[in-house]
Amino acid sequence: MTTLVWIVVSALAMSAIAWIGLFSVALKQEQLQKLLLPLVAFSAGSLLGGALLHLLPEAVSAGGPGLGTFLPALGGFALFFLMEQFLSWHRSHSIDADAKAPVTYLILLADGLHNFIGGLAGASFLVSTQVGVVTWIAAAAHEVPQELGDFGILIRGGWGRLQALVANFVSAATIVPGALCAYYYLSSDFTVTWLLSFAAGNFIYIAASDLIPEVKHGPVVAQ
Repeated sequence: MTTLVWIVVSALAMSAIAWIGLFSVALKQEQLQKLLLPLVAFSAGSLLGGALLHLLPEAVSAGGPGLGTFLPALGGFALFFLMEQFLSWHRSHSIDADAKAPVTYLILLADGLHNFIGGLAGASFLVSTQVGVVTWIAAAAHEVPQELGDFGILIRGGWGRLQALVANFVSAATIVPGALCAYYYLSSDFTVTWLLSFAAGNFIYIAASDLIPEVKHGPVVAQ
């Protein structure tokens, strides 16, 4: 296969991991409910770990420890706060009894951005097929529990199982344009340093503001 085909196929395979929530179809509602809070807790840890141990260090490595690296993180945190306030206001004024919890939309947006950035790792196939495959396996090992956690948040936030699966897949599919960007713009001045930092701010906000309180105080997301 050509390098471009390897990149596209690997991106599609990674996005397909979002369907791992299908395992829940075999579970009874009571069993699924017991799993939701542990999944939310795991997702909170994954988001904080991803932000503080992966995204921000990568941004610092690429752009240095200056304001240009950390201001986007603050911006990502603040923007998600404002978005959640707007979504909460809209939800409180909605006549739709099935309105979804605001955090569920934030997790989809943040995961979409994260997967787009992850798609840029498709550039590893430009080094060699072996390096690309090893990179894909490492990313998939992280993606499986992350997608399970996101699925749990969507279910707990008022989404049906099929709705959550489809929405999770659409969010994961942003890895494909990310991979194509990596292929076509690698040799240009295309930079994602600020995106790494911005996504870290998104992750920190969701984990600290929504998920950790959910774990500490019970089902506040799905009110």
